[in-house]
Amino acid sequence: MTTKALITTDEVSHVAKLANLQLAPSKISKLQTELESILEYVQAVQKAPTDKVPETSQVTGLTNVWREDVVDDSRTFTQEQALSNAKSTHNGYFMVKAILA
Repeated sequence: MTTKALITTDEVSHVAKLANLQLAPSKISKLQTELESILEYVQAVQKAPTDKVPETSQVTGLTNVWREDVVDDSRTFTQEQALSNAKSTHNGYFMVKAILA
């Protein structure tokens, strides 16, 4: 009895083309075999009974440390101070070369 392949050589070729990979036919065949093995493992993992396992969003036990969101005036610059070493300014803003055309 033959089972349907989890991934065909045509699908491997298609994915390689999408990834802009140039693969020799022998490499495609080898990669198909390797991907087939990986997909078989994924299928086995998907069959694992997880109905009694509680859902988790993280497992480290770490929690965030928050601080009050306030402006610390002792750590801020005036506009004049911020622009004082700028090579070029215009109307109170930094002038930089365009990065998008």
